[in-house]
Amino acid sequence: MTISNVLKGHEKDLGGGFVVRRYLPSAVKQAVGPFIFFDHFGPIDVAPGSDHDVRPHPHIGLATVTYLFEGAMDHRDSLGTVQRIEPGAINLMTSGKGIVHSERTPKDLVDQPHRTHGLQLWVALPKEYEECEPCFEHTRADQIPSFQVDGASVRVLIGTAFGKTSPVKTYSQTLYLDVALKAEQEIGLAGLPAEAAIYPISGELEIDGVPLALHTMALLDTSTAQRVLARSAAQFMVIGGEPLDGRRYMFWNFVSSRKERVVQAGEDWEAMRFDQVPGETERIPLPKRPVDKEPTPL
Repeated sequence: MTISNVLKGHEKDLGGGFVVRRYLPSAVKQAVGPFIFFDHFGPIDVAPGSDHDVRPHPHIGLATVTYLFEGAMDHRDSLGTVQRIEPGAINLMTSGKGIVHSERTPKDLVDQPHRTHGLQLWVALPKEYEECEPCFEHTRADQIPSFQVDGASVRVLIGTAFGKTSPVKTYSQTLYLDVALKAEQEIGLAGLPAEAAIYPISGELEIDGVPLALHTMALLDTSTAQRVLARSAAQFMVIGGEPLDGRRYMFWNFVSSRKERVVQAGEDWEAMRFDQVPGETERIPLPKRPVDKEPTPL
């Protein structure tokens, strides 16, 4: 069977009516390749003056991947980075041993009605890179390979597919695709990584004749090739890669192969030992859940 399982996800309110649909981690499958976190937000019609800002917060042991379909956000981090994120670009923030960042509505949009729609994923870093120096990489939309395959529109956001390779840095085998199909059009997916999944953004999809509903994620049996058919104009994402190189622990925004490192990160945030984001005075407090409680194993 091409689809090995289907994840339905759950909604989570991040505050101010900013609701995301979260698919990873899940009770069924906590990681797909190196992807350990998958949030889909929007499309949201944002009224003037709405507060959807994400205040400064820390990360360790992972890389965040932000990709927008609509809207814009301002990224600031403790490295001093200031970057406007817009549709089609890939923004990779590698936390390594520790970074703090905020994501805010750009000033020119605060008092304007606008729409926000996008994805934020987290990639667990291989053990050898867990404590690397933090960094931020912005890849413009026009730098992402975009092309046609049998009439389908494909963008290789991360990794290599159909003979095209993204310039975005990877720490292990990683695949991230954005595919658009016209009604009754199909595309073949062969040679996928050992772990892979398909997530529809819009439209009606079938994978080898099996319908895949919106707001669900299909985990794939990659031992065979897949044919993806659109019954209506559709857009979908493909994620995947090689399995993680061992067990991971996860608590709040922290990921590590060592439980004690996750606990230490929580203590460091409470004690304000992380570097701060220049110009920021706010911060998200550590959740009340005790940090010495067993972090989630991945």
